[in-house]
Amino acid sequence: MSPTRVYLEVGAKRVFASAADWPGWCRSGRDEPGALEALASYAARYRPIARSAGHPLPADAGDKLTVEERVKGNATTEFGAPGVPCKADSKPLTPAELKRQAELLEACWKALDQIAAHAPAELRKGPRGGGRDRDKILDHVLGAEAAYARALAIKPRQPATALR
Repeated sequence: MSPTRVYLEVGAKRVFASAADWPGWCRSGRDEPGALEALASYAARYRPIARSAGHPLPADAGDKLTVEERVKGNATTEFGAPGVPCKADSKPLTPAELKRQAELLEACWKALDQIAAHAPAELRKGPRGGGRDRDKILDHVLGAEAAYARALAIKPRQPATALR
């Protein structure tokens, strides 16, 4: 069993656990054990994405998580989204690693596209009436991606949601 490398973004009220070698596989919890438990429980949901990218997730990927780095979270962490990169994210990738990461990321976007294409425009609201509809969720995700790209000195325009 090979361990899944994880880094934690630790805020005062929320912790994000991210699988270092599997972009898009991250979950949050109220504390470190909760975040790690949530990450482990989502291995099955990430598995089809990894498989579609041609990089199958090992069957035991959620069973042995090894925390390799902790970073201090910020206001974005507390709001409910990962916001602070770990030091390992700034290390250059080999061409093979870059290709693998790009294939996994593309599979994540394809999964989102497929789910959005089959979701109704109006989504069921939460028990207190909160929540967003499909197009608002997609706008939010695309806006966040554009913001992340700007942090890398890339200046994309946020694309319009194609489902309208």
